[in-house]
Amino acid sequence: MHDALRQLDLNLLLVFDALYRHRSVVAAATELSISPSACSHALARLRGALADELFIREGAGMQPTARAHKLAEGVQDGLRLLANSLGEGRAFQPSTSKQTFVFGATDFTAFAVMPRLIAAIEAAAPRIRTKVEPVRRRDALDALVSGRVHFALGIADAHATSHPELESLRFYEEDYVVLARQGHPRVRDKLALEQYLQERHVAVLPWETEASVIDAALLRAKHARDVALELPHMLAVPVIIASTDYLATLPRSLAMQAADSLPLQVLPAPFRTPLYSLHVFFHQRHASSASQQWMLAQLQKALASP
Repeated sequence: MHDALRQLDLNLLLVFDALYRHRSVVAAATELSISPSACSHALARLRGALADELFIREGAGMQPTARAHKLAEGVQDGLRLLANSLGEGRAFQPSTSKQTFVFGATDFTAFAVMPRLIAAIEAAAPRIRTKVEPVRRRDALDALVSGRVHFALGIADAHATSHPELESLRFYEEDYVVLARQGHPRVRDKLALEQYLQERHVAVLPWETEASVIDAALLRAKHARDVALELPHMLAVPVIIASTDYLATLPRSLAMQAADSLPLQVLPAPFRTPLYSLHVFFHQRHASSASQQWMLAQLQKALASP
């Protein structure tokens, strides 16, 4: 073991870890407070020492090779153990830390969580950096396991909630309501199921799924709606509804906030909808560090606030 370690500058493992998580030389260099050219030089030394390309440029990013994927978990576990051992007895200092915390989120989950969280941590940690990245459902678990993101907002499906190494905090649950523009020629105060099905709709598929949860609920009841527009983002929907005769079925909190600033009416859904459940997921492997524990505490405070 020691012979293998002596052949490698262990500082290069920090570069490997940052590249694996960020898939970007520039982002890795920023985290490590080195120049992009120094990061590229370190990658070249890693490639020579390990006799593998490790990261291959693909588009604007760097994709890990099979060897890099195989190495990643062991490197991350080793660095975590070293960091915890060397930092034992030393608390995380949010007032002076410059650490970056990365959240994977859709537009709506960021809208629901981040304002409360940032308000809670702004004064306590004035120098930390919080980054929100779009994460697709099929990539979210991999991003959490690899450490590329520290927390994922949403993805509360059966696969995520049953994953043995994932834990979660529940933010809230709420019902879905129907959004229509004020002055809609056919929709007033009440909305019957028959009328709902006759109208055209905007559907949101934030995780690149084949059908929205609303369409799945209608299908279980042997109904189908006429979808005029599919969107990957939820926050654009109220503006579209305010200027068309389409309907949208959205979580209550978003619909109510939109109706405060746009000419919209909010109506009860004329069928049984699932509850919208927002969870914050994190991986056990990365949750033991002092910084992660601190952020989890801030999340708990933010999620508990009204």
